[in-house]
Amino acid sequence: MTGAASGIGRAVAERLTTDGMDVLSVDLRPDPDGPGIPFEADLTNAEANEAAVNEALDRFGRLDVVVPNAGIQHVSPIEEFPIDKWNTIVSLLLTSPFLLARHSWPALRQSGAGRFIAIASVHGLVASPYKAAYISAKHGVVGLCKTLALEGADVGITANAVCPGYVRTPLVEKQIADQARAHGLPEEEVLEKVILQPHAVKELIEPSEVAGVVAFLASPQGKMFTGAPITLDQGWTAR
Repeated sequence: MTGAASGIGRAVAERLTTDGMDVLSVDLRPDPDGPGIPFEADLTNAEANEAAVNEALDRFGRLDVVVPNAGIQHVSPIEEFPIDKWNTIVSLLLTSPFLLARHSWPALRQSGAGRFIAIASVHGLVASPYKAAYISAKHGVVGLCKTLALEGADVGITANAVCPGYVRTPLVEKQIADQARAHGLPEEEVLEKVILQPHAVKELIEPSEVAGVVAFLASPQGKMFTGAPITLDQGWTAR
């Protein structure tokens, strides 16, 4: 479980732990008091992804579920979008899930019921302005999971991309000021006019609700789901 110190990642780690799983909670700044076993890793570094997989195998002796979740955001018009931000976001949101899949594949195959459950986003299916790197990476994650589903079909591995709309997380809260600047709005109007505007249901999704979907996909009942974007978007893509 990556990005496990807060937001969706913490909620998923808590739920999987409650369901009886041993969880390695990987984060750049892991919470020693959080759920699971903390493991510090900068997943923009290729070797750190392999190290996280090896740590899980060393700790638990097997690997049944991989949940790439770590994410960051940057909001900026394309002509001003910093190249270093693009590289960091794509590295963390797309290259890291690829590397985690690559290094965990033998263990997931040996499991006989391996699950690769990437936390993508509704932005893996649709676009919004000023988020070129995030949206490009999330579209890539959806495609990666489709590819992994096909490769895993004969060896008992499923792969899915969970695609929520806006979730009540620090990542969403931190982008309010940037969204206000990009859209020329007061910060107090951003939630209604930008963030929740595409939702048919004008509510943020709770991290625990995303965690419930991940727990279902990780369970025996989730075995028929593979290669699919699992969309929980408050009606966004119904438009």
